[in-house]
Amino acid sequence: MKIGKVPEAVLKRSVLNQIHVRREEVLLGASVGEDCAAAAVAEDEMLVLSTDPITGTLKDIGHLAVQITVNDLASAGAEPVGIMLTILLPERVSEQKLRNMMSQAEEACARVNVQIMGGHTEVTKAVNQPLISVVGVGKAKKGKLISTAGARPGMDIIMTKWIGLEGTSILAKEKETELRARFTQPFLDEAKRLDQLLSVLPEAKIAVRHQVAAMHDVTEGGIFGALWEMAEASGVGLEIDLRKIPIRQETVEICEYFDINPYELISSGCMLMAAADGNTIVRELEKAGIHAVVAGKATDGNDRVLYTAGERRFLEPPKSDELYKVV
Repeated sequence: MKIGKVPEAVLKRSVLNQIHVRREEVLLGASVGEDCAAAAVAEDEMLVLSTDPITGTLKDIGHLAVQITVNDLASAGAEPVGIMLTILLPERVSEQKLRNMMSQAEEACARVNVQIMGGHTEVTKAVNQPLISVVGVGKAKKGKLISTAGARPGMDIIMTKWIGLEGTSILAKEKETELRARFTQPFLDEAKRLDQLLSVLPEAKIAVRHQVAAMHDVTEGGIFGALWEMAEASGVGLEIDLRKIPIRQETVEICEYFDINPYELISSGCMLMAAADGNTIVRELEKAGIHAVVAGKATDGNDRVLYTAGERRFLEPPKSDELYKVV
């Protein structure tokens, strides 16, 4: 395709015609010539917005674009309503690739009842691979917004599912040919299927009902980065037992193969929470079939400590995600 906005025929055929989910709150949606979208909310509700670019993978980029943004909204206690997509494409990309990305995005939206409200699609020399930037729109009742900054000393620190799910799935897909030399195909297939666990909407809904104080979805920088960000936002210290941080064997083995740290690997699908009674929330999550653990506590002061088998070390500020060392 040529540089510049994609032609109107392509826009209609491969972008707008792929959008099927509709929400009654969306008053103005995606259409040729429209630069804005609009959503109505009740007097006691607020709009919640989030934005994220997807740059670490090409495979399943449409699915990930939706899922990561919806997770952000859920971690704030908001109900996702819609997204707006900015898709930047290099010249060599075919129209079929664009259509596939939109089909993936719409499929992901349909799973969580989210509407693609609008966006922008352009071919540009500024990128050498497809890039999707997403703005998410959600709604929440006034006074019910949950932030990363809600942890207080003495609260339990909860982690859901397992760390490294997203990074493991990406590596298994992007590096499958290389990994076949070490691992069996059933092992790699299971690692790829970890992307089916990336949604944190179910655990967010349960946590909100049981008065969780803070939530943060674990994305770039992995669980170490997310722990630091929650502690920094809340102005608390941490005592975290490394042995309790949940991790899948697929993640352990693939990270060992590439010599990367699974605790600093992108981990969408794992939700970090703080609550006064973490055990109650864990029990409710387990009833719903969602694995969860209490991995430590928030503390007074600024020390953020990781401990295991009598050894203690301090958590450091987030670094570049380990995924970028490989892909």
